Amino acid sequence: MNDYSHLITLEPGKRAGKPCIRGLRITVYDVLSYLAAGMTIEEILSDFPTLTRDDILAALSYAADREHHTVVVKS
Repeated sequence: MNDYSHLITLEPGKRAGKPCIRGLRITVYDVLSYLAAGMTIEEILSDFPTLTRDDILAALSYAADREHHTVVVKS
């Protein structure tokens, strides 16, 4: 999934402007931290029925794109 623009939203008044899933109060960070803690996609979907598999894949794509654009400056 490359085009996640309709699934990841940024709203200044919601969750301090952090990227959220479809305007919900669930951030990309939340999803990534659940995955990093060992939760499966199925467990996340069970705990958060408003999320879809595409939402989780969009969070991963968003994070991958952010990482791809990260520049390390040596001092």
